[in-house]
Amino acid sequence: MKNNIFKLIMALASILFVLNGCQTPEDLTPPVSRDGINSITASFVGDESSENSFTSEIDHDNGIITIVFPYNYPTKSDQVLSMSELSNMRVSANLDDNVTILPALLYLDLTKENFITITDQAKVKREYKIVADIRKSAESKLLEFELIEPGLTGVVNEDTKTISIIAIEEIEPTLAKVSLSHGATMSPDPTKQKLDYNDDVKITVTAQNGTSTSVYTVKKDVPAKVELGMREGSGKVLWAKKIQSDLGIVPLNLTGGIAVTKNHVIINTRGEASIYLNSKTGAKEGTLNMSDIVGGLVNFYTTADDDGNILVNNLAPNAGSFKIWKIKDVTSTPELYIEYNGGEALGRKISIKGSIDKDAIITAPIYTVGKDFLRWQVKNGMLVSSTPEKISIKGIEGATWTNNADVVYTDPSNVNSDYFVAYYTAPRKLGWVNGSTNTVKAWGPEITSNWIVNAVDYTVFNNNAYVVQNSINSFTWGSDDTILLYDASSTNSIGAPIWKAPIGTYGGKDNAGQDANGTGDVALKVSDDGYYMYLYFMFTNGQVVCVQYDAIAK
Repeated sequence: MKNNIFKLIMALASILFVLNGCQTPEDLTPPVSRDGINSITASFVGDESSENSFTSEIDHDNGIITIVFPYNYPTKSDQVLSMSELSNMRVSANLDDNVTILPALLYLDLTKENFITITDQAKVKREYKIVADIRKSAESKLLEFELIEPGLTGVVNEDTKTISIIAIEEIEPTLAKVSLSHGATMSPDPTKQKLDYNDDVKITVTAQNGTSTSVYTVKKDVPAKVELGMREGSGKVLWAKKIQSDLGIVPLNLTGGIAVTKNHVIINTRGEASIYLNSKTGAKEGTLNMSDIVGGLVNFYTTADDDGNILVNNLAPNAGSFKIWKIKDVTSTPELYIEYNGGEALGRKISIKGSIDKDAIITAPIYTVGKDFLRWQVKNGMLVSSTPEKISIKGIEGATWTNNADVVYTDPSNVNSDYFVAYYTAPRKLGWVNGSTNTVKAWGPEITSNWIVNAVDYTVFNNNAYVVQNSINSFTWGSDDTILLYDASSTNSIGAPIWKAPIGTYGGKDNAGQDANGTGDVALKVSDDGYYMYLYFMFTNGQVVCVQYDAIAK
């Protein structure tokens, strides 16, 4: 019985072997043949640029493959590409499965016609001619638009070809700053002709090829806002200026502070009169008349209040009693505002929330000993006392923050309001402090001990609070030099930044040289119309930068 079962199993196995062994090989030819070749890509030999890749257009009916090159290369330059430069191009083909090409592609001289033969899956052969074509761009986009004199940035809606200028008051005829597709032109040209934007203005953008056009309408508008705070993803760098090469500030390690007003960014360099830039463009516009308050320890730091008053202070006790001068605007001269002789180490940073013409709180950290700061109060435009209150913060672990700390309040009219502190000592975290108890009640993320934190600022934008701090690399090695912006709408929201400046871009080490003193600054400013928030920051020996956020519902 067992032998019969074994014989039956063997017989079945033999049948299966025969069936499998005699199968016809799978036909890999697709039921419907495509064109065989999908594209050819060319590139310059030895060019590592990310834009060094040029695609093709294929006319299958006439057997012509045209590799398209830009009129200018690099594409954003004024260098005109000539046909003679295409004599030795690296090329590659994208083919369907089981399709072959002869001769094999590697390098081609595209100054002449080249011929290839494509054999498809059905073994059908087709000949193609490969040619090169240098074309002017057909793109006719208006990318960015700004009215220079009022400093109003237009919101470009590419879908509707409209540019919204957020303005309620009359706009005087003015020139504009415009960014277009490369090689495109405009008519009328608002960069050369002052136009009246109180009524709709139509601008025709003509592409580099001279034929493709787009018509944009510039209109005054009051667009809707997002429900709360900034529009997600709206952050963009408006401008960045290198302190030494762009702005001509030669001394290293002495540019330690910025003051931001509605129209200007004042850059303080110790021992030199401060220069000021246009706050919307970064263009250098002048130098402050600082009278006799210029010196290595005299104009040590600067900041500004909400109404554009510029405050300049010295370093105490190195330069004697602690002094703060006020300068009404960039055309005015300094007046002594506060003089205090308490013997503490003051002046590496001061902050102000509010306006000295109304209500304000001025803070000055005490350096080298403890975690304390001094506080002056302004009520109804009057300094309550030149003698400040001394405040001690509880909850910070380290013995002292040495020379690196900054404190800013949240409410200019309430000395018991919460405040933020950024500093360099354990636990090296942004501190949100209860203003009634002076105890830290929330922390930001930890900053490694390699990097220095010494600047903080706070504002409310579209009914949402924001706070910003810096983090500085003072070494010749490593990378940091970043800025961290936080949503401060609740104590749970400052655990991680919502925006960070790219590391290795704006710091001293990556520009004019090592930031040996580990200094820098930050400032937040909200536009009068409430649609924009600007983050300004500076790294000593590095760059001064303006980042714009908006609350525009799109």
